[in-house]
Amino acid sequence: MRDGSPMPVLSIIACKMLEDELVYVLSKDQNAVRLIIVENRQCFMFVRKLKSRNCQVRLFPPDRISFFIKQMHSPVSMKIPNFLLKVPFFGEIHENMKEKNRVKAKTRETITVVVNILKLGLHADCDLLKSEIYRNMKEMADFSDGILIFYGNCGRSLRSLEANFKDFNCPLYFLEDEKGDIVDDCISVALGGNDAYAEVMQSGNGTGMFYLTPMWASGWKEMKNESGGTSDVDESFLKNPLYKKVVKISNEISRGDEFDKNVLNFARTFDMSIVEKKGSMEIARKSYLNARNNICKKGSNSP
Repeated sequence: MRDGSPMPVLSIIACKMLEDELVYVLSKDQNAVRLIIVENRQCFMFVRKLKSRNCQVRLFPPDRISFFIKQMHSPVSMKIPNFLLKVPFFGEIHENMKEKNRVKAKTRETITVVVNILKLGLHADCDLLKSEIYRNMKEMADFSDGILIFYGNCGRSLRSLEANFKDFNCPLYFLEDEKGDIVDDCISVALGGNDAYAEVMQSGNGTGMFYLTPMWASGWKEMKNESGGTSDVDESFLKNPLYKKVVKISNEISRGDEFDKNVLNFARTFDMSIVEKKGSMEIARKSYLNARNNICKKGSNSP
């Protein structure tokens, strides 16, 4: 955990499949946010979506973010020597500088959010997923007041993260449902929680169903390649007669012709019928607000 500073820093380690949910909660944040994105090959579509919703972002390579945040929080020094302040001209400049600093202090962002989007396919190997999340947590703890793990509990990959991370003195936050349980996976996030997910599965009455969010619909082929052909994206597995339906989960970010086309192509490829479900942003929204409000509260209580 970093040393105290005027502005708290929330870091978010996110699954690329959940970028729509993350764009939504960041764009809906009514408080002023300084948004920093870790520059990598996974981030560019995410950045485009943020900009399309009028979010201002800064991109930095991972090894430059800590330095930037420290510089960003350093106070601007007044470089006019004291003896010159007696001269009316320099005294006036000095007063103008102080006034600008006062205005800046009133209008500055209330929180810095650093987002690190990890690559697709990590969930295919639970140990690899956990080690990648943990490695990034260690790198980001130095400049963070808290870290939100924007992942579902894929194969129990998040189990023991808090215990392993306790020596870093940087609180962790997770995507949790109304019962306080970490959601099962990205589909559970998209449907509004573990109970909602279970309800949809039960509605199939034993029929095999595949779930497509807008991100899944546009990225399932890439996921197949990244994950090495695991069962959830294995074409021979999906052509099993037991799989008869594709559940189309809409959300408030990616709707329209492209999503419709992607789902239709998937359904035709695997000879499935389409069932439509309205998605929810509540898990993402509440989990984000819980993390940001907690670190802001801790920051306001600091001496």
